Amino acid sequence: MTTKKLLQCMPVLVCLGAAAQTPEAVSEKDYLADVPVVLSVSRLPQRLDELPGAVTIIDREMIRMSGARDVADLLRFVPGFRVSSSFESNTPQGSYHLSLSDYANHMQILVDGRSVYSTYLRGSTGPGLQTVALEDIERIEVYRGSNSASYGARAFLGTINIVTRDPADTQGGVVQVAGGDNGIQDGLVRLGWGSEDAQFRLTADGRSDSGLRGTSGGDRVQRFNLRADVRAGGGDTAEFRAGQTLVDAGVGFSGQDGNAPRTRRIDTSYLQFDWRRSLNADEDIAFQASHTVEVLRDQFPYAPAPSLTIVFGGQASNDNLSLQHTVRLSPTLRTVWGGELRRETITSYPLYDTGAAFVTDFARVFANAEWRMHPSLLLNAGALYERSSIAGEQVAPRLMLNWRVAEGHTLRYGLTQAFRPPSTYEKYSNVRYYLSGVLADSTDVARGNVSSEKVQTRELGYLAQLPVHDFSLDVRVFEESVTDYIKSTSYSLPGSGNDNQANDFVNGENFKIRGYEYQIRMRPWQDARLVYAQSILDSTQSTGDNLVHTYGTQGLMLMQTLPAGYSASVMYSESDASWFPAADSAQPAVRRTDIRLAKALRLGGRPAELSFVVQNLGGPYQDFMPALRFYQQAYVMFRVEN
Repeated sequence: MTTKKLLQCMPVLVCLGAAAQTPEAVSEKDYLADVPVVLSVSRLPQRLDELPGAVTIIDREMIRMSGARDVADLLRFVPGFRVSSSFESNTPQGSYHLSLSDYANHMQILVDGRSVYSTYLRGSTGPGLQTVALEDIERIEVYRGSNSASYGARAFLGTINIVTRDPADTQGGVVQVAGGDNGIQDGLVRLGWGSEDAQFRLTADGRSDSGLRGTSGGDRVQRFNLRADVRAGGGDTAEFRAGQTLVDAGVGFSGQDGNAPRTRRIDTSYLQFDWRRSLNADEDIAFQASHTVEVLRDQFPYAPAPSLTIVFGGQASNDNLSLQHTVRLSPTLRTVWGGELRRETITSYPLYDTGAAFVTDFARVFANAEWRMHPSLLLNAGALYERSSIAGEQVAPRLMLNWRVAEGHTLRYGLTQAFRPPSTYEKYSNVRYYLSGVLADSTDVARGNVSSEKVQTRELGYLAQLPVHDFSLDVRVFEESVTDYIKSTSYSLPGSGNDNQANDFVNGENFKIRGYEYQIRMRPWQDARLVYAQSILDSTQSTGDNLVHTYGTQGLMLMQTLPAGYSASVMYSESDASWFPAADSAQPAVRRTDIRLAKALRLGGRPAELSFVVQNLGGPYQDFMPALRFYQQAYVMFRVEN
């Protein structure tokens, strides 16, 4: 039996294996033991069987044993995701249910509740995924479905919330180094200190390598992150975060005059302040303020006219204020409501043909309610109203009914609407090139006649949580109807350059995405853990002269703790062939197998670990575009704590 066929049969085999067990009598406590609580879906803390939708949780054990070097690589184990390791698309990224592009901008990315999608790069998720070191992450919550009802713009097809570790759990020091094939040189230094009332953490880390085969240079990510938590009297908690991420990547190709080889830098820094007050056992309020600055440096000489420098750089910032109130009104009714103000500012003469700043203001009001209508029926209802200076007024409602059919078995059915307003670039771009003061060419010259994309989702879900083998199965069947999808199209613009043509952004397509996806988690035998995810979808979205049609993804992670301090894991992921976005070229199928072997040690009485990772045991595969290849690479990592 081939690996692919074996993996396709595995869900059936593990389900039958779990069902074949004859457990002893169990209680509700058995079913609810260690049930994770999700914080980011409805803004209410909820168990998995109470959520208005499907969520994948990537926990610390999965992060550590995956051998991944960044968050994007972990998304291979989330159903429905296509993932790229390429820095040619600015940074590694993942896309849910839509084709990968330079700007995967249809998801909301949060780090500890702060929105981190790139304002400058059209809402790209990539830079935000690089915000913190994997070592500092407690878990990643991936909500697979439209979530504008909670977060407004950008939460079009889902939300990724990266939750960092509590400083109280990271006291002391950690040093971590890694090196291996393809120029891999990674390192991390972390220091945690404090008292019962105040804890602090300072982390500096970096990762670098020679990049994918076919790139013009290596890639390097450097990060600095500080977190301070202070617990005052009266139920008050204050948290302060600050950090900076520098991404330097070799991009471009020889022989492409408009995309020559060079090093692109993305410099992102942030400040974040959170304050929470517990008013009583059933009520609390939370306030958040944040400020983020992005600076992009990207330029190169134009080969046919060396006196002309092509520049894509500029600066963006966003400022955010939010306040929310959570209250339990009765034993069967909980609500959360609040508001948010956000300002996004972009300045880039190369992209907008002016030194003036483009400012977009957002004002949002949201409310979500969890009503237990009956001991077995839970209704999640919510909506968000948003007014923005770029797209006017929008409303995003959600209604989801969860029915606990039997202990450990929950069905859910719901309807959701979401939206994505155009980015500043899609609305106002004005890219023109001048030679000796004379207009030489124009590329993207938007005419501003573009409005928000919209999606209406119907979904049916099933969640099984059984104490036998700690087994869970989460199934999602969906139909996502996308309207007014934003696309680029050319038009006649006399006097705009050599060909008198320019590109505009318009609401140019309606399409449907239908399919199903599921994830299985279980402990099949002692000291082992298995995670498996698969998705099959059919999309009528067009890419160039083709349609996406039907394709699937799957991911497997098997983790095993062994005697004498050893542990081992094997990872497999696969994406079917599809089409490269906005181009008439095929994206071949991707199949990748990784392994990790680790040994726990003691070094001078201090805990330590030595691990060995091989990524992509098979042959090279195309990553993001035809010119780029991911080859097999191995590295060794050593970690010691104080």
